[in-house]
Amino acid sequence: MEYEKIKQLMDDMGNSKLTEINVDFPDGTKISMKKEIKQEAVLVSQTETKLINDGSNKIENIKEIVSNSEDKKDDGNIVKSPMVGTFYIKPSPTSEPYVEIGKDVKQGDTLCIIEAMKLMNEIESEFSGKIMEIFVKDGDAVEYGTDLFKIK
Repeated sequence: MEYEKIKQLMDDMGNSKLTEINVDFPDGTKISMKKEIKQEAVLVSQTETKLINDGSNKIENIKEIVSNSEDKKDDGNIVKSPMVGTFYIKPSPTSEPYVEIGKDVKQGDTLCIIEAMKLMNEIESEFSGKIMEIFVKDGDAVEYGTDLFKIK
């Protein structure tokens, strides 16, 4: 396969919503590409809530919500689903799960698999710590942003 065609394939993958692709060509050439998805979290700060003040009690309620969300943040880090698909906690039905509650994980360890359009996408930990909670059952459908794990 020519360099220009490979470069075009890389550019097309970068501009698409695909996270992984494996291609086997008749001449025996094999190409595998995988891209990482980064998520951004938005947290409203107390200084931003002052802009909403209309003289009512709403400011106090918003400050309470912000402080509650900060308290939850201290409880641990939440790993969210980066895509829509089917959640699998183990690589195969007869295998041991990747993680269990109480297991220590390091950043980059595989936590689970999400199957999307017949592609198995390994979800890696963004955090190091201990698995405190697993929010989804094996085989459940998940949506983008679904809470999967709490790591503390």
